[in-house]
Amino acid sequence: MSYPPDPNNPYGQPPAAPGYGYPQQAPPQQAGYGYPQAAPAYGYPPMAAPQLSMPGLVTTARVLLFIVGGVQTLLAIVYMIIGAAAKDATNELSRTTSDDNPFTALGDAAAGVLIVVAVLFGLFAALSITLGAKFGKGGNAVRVTTIVYGSLGALVGLLILLGAVSGGTAVGLVMALLWLAISIIWITAMCVQDGVNWFNRPRY
Repeated sequence: MSYPPDPNNPYGQPPAAPGYGYPQQAPPQQAGYGYPQAAPAYGYPPMAAPQLSMPGLVTTARVLLFIVGGVQTLLAIVYMIIGAAAKDATNELSRTTSDDNPFTALGDAAAGVLIVVAVLFGLFAALSITLGAKFGKGGNAVRVTTIVYGSLGALVGLLILLGAVSGGTAVGLVMALLWLAISIIWITAMCVQDGVNWFNRPRY
């Protein structure tokens, strides 16, 4: 019969270490300890990569803004030259005729209208070119301004189209349709999801 070893006996067999001679189960390894793991950050949604290139429709709207701005600049110069020439002709007529000549007043009025139209074309040209230049770094304000500008342009295009249909020329009809199409492209480019994302993208 075997007895349990006496713990006070210095010559007795030392007690075996717990689990000695038997394979011990390794402690469960904590996830991610010592090993890189591509775990998503807790509490934060995954961030989408910033959009680096301008969407195609937005680029088209930008190019059209520059083209329209150039045409408006040329028209402003042409109307200014015609208005100045009309004003000079009116002044010359007033020197050679009496002051109550009706053509003098009519020439002054026409010259004034031409100069006002030239100034308006110049302002719209500045707006078109400025909006196109702001597409690269501008924010949501540029997008909203382009929508308003396109809406006003579409309204003007509709009025010109109605006038051309009711009794205008074929050239007026083509110009009205072209201007209406350009305005619709501006509005569409600013309202589609790609356009919204482009102007609301993070900037660093």
